[in-house]
Amino acid sequence: MVKSPTNVVIVGGGIGGLFAAAALIAHGLRVSVYEQARALGEIGAGVFLTPNSVRQLQRVGLGPSVEKWGARVGSESRYFRHDGAPIAPVQVTDSSGWNATFGMHRADLVDILASALPADVVHTGHRCTGFEQDGNVARASFENGVVAEADLVIAADGIHSELRQNVVPPSRPVFSGSVSYRGVLAHELIPHWPTGSWQMWLGTGKHFLTFPVRAGRLINYVGFVPADEEAKESWSAPGDPDVLRQEFAGWDPRIGSLLQRVQATFRWALYDREPLPVWTRGRLTLLGDAAHPMLPHLGQGANQAIEDGMALATILARADRKTAPAALLAYERLRRERVALVQRGARENGLRYDSSSADLGVRDAEITAHAAFRKRLYDHDVVPEAQAAATNLA
Repeated sequence: MVKSPTNVVIVGGGIGGLFAAAALIAHGLRVSVYEQARALGEIGAGVFLTPNSVRQLQRVGLGPSVEKWGARVGSESRYFRHDGAPIAPVQVTDSSGWNATFGMHRADLVDILASALPADVVHTGHRCTGFEQDGNVARASFENGVVAEADLVIAADGIHSELRQNVVPPSRPVFSGSVSYRGVLAHELIPHWPTGSWQMWLGTGKHFLTFPVRAGRLINYVGFVPADEEAKESWSAPGDPDVLRQEFAGWDPRIGSLLQRVQATFRWALYDREPLPVWTRGRLTLLGDAAHPMLPHLGQGANQAIEDGMALATILARADRKTAPAALLAYERLRRERVALVQRGARENGLRYDSSSADLGVRDAEITAHAAFRKRLYDHDVVPEAQAAATNLA
C-alpha cells in the first residue's frame, strides 16, 4: 500500500485552509494549520454554500452542522428587476438529488470547520514571512521565529498571499469597478422577510442580494454599486448606511424596508486576478483565493476553495513522500481549468447582473438561460475526477 506524506503544513486558517485540513485528516494525513490572526473568525457576513461544496462537507462528516447552522434555500428563490418585477426563478435544486443549497454565516462556517479539527492542529498568531524547500523538505517561516517543516506546504493565505510569489511572479489584483455594502439583520427586525429563499434585484450598474443565514435567524444583504476609483480591498472597512440607502432609493419598496433597519454596514471593494498559469512549484501549491480569487457574482469563492481541498486530499491520499510533488501537479492540472472558467464566469455574470445590455429583454433571457450553467456548476463532483487523476502517480 502506498504511504501518504507524513506531514502537511497549511498557511491560512480561513474557509479554504480549514476545510483542506479536515479533508486531509479524513484521508489519513498529518496536518498543521498556521493562521496569522490571533484568533480564528470572520467579520459578520454570509457565504452561499452550493451543492458542489455541500457534498464535500458531508463527506467529512459536517452535514449535520451545516443543516443546524445554515439556512436551506429553496425553490422560491427569484431574480427581480430593480422595481420588483419578476424575471426568473433561480432553480437551485440539482438533478443529483442532493437539493442542498444553504446560506451560512461565515463565522459559523469557520467555527464548524475549526471545531471538527483536533485541538493541536491550528496555530494562530503566526504570520508567514518566507518559504524555502530542498528536494525532500518544505519550510514555512513565520514572523515570530517559528519554522515549520513538512513534506508539503499548502498556501491558503488569500488574495494577498505571501507565498504566491514563490510560485509565480508578483501581480496586482484587478479592481472590478464596483464595491459592495454588506451586513446581516436580525430576522425579528424584518419579520416579513422570507427565510427560505435567495433573492436578487437587478438594475443599471447595481444589484442587490439577500439570503438567510444562521437557520433563518439572520438575513444577509449585499448591495453592489459602482465606484469611481479603486478602493482598498477589505472585508471590514466601515460603510455609511445612509449612502447605501441612497444608492437603492426608488428601487423595490421591499429593499427600502430592509435598508431602513440597517444601522451599520461594511464596504467591500471587489477585486479578482487573472487566472494563474501555474499553481505549484516543487512541494508548494496554492489553494482557494491564493490560487484563484474571483468576484462574488457566481457565489463560488468559498465553494471552489472547498472543492480544491477535497481534490487535493483525494489525490494526496494516493501519494507518498516521493510522489507528493507529482501529486500536487496532478491537483493543479485537475483544478486550474475549472476554476479559470468560474473566474471568467463570475466577471461575465457581474456584467449581466448590472444590466450591461441596453435591451433588458435580452438581459432577462440570459438570466433565465443561466440556470443551465448553474446546474452544471452545482452538479459537479470533484471526487471521481480526483480519484482518476491520482491513478497515474508513480
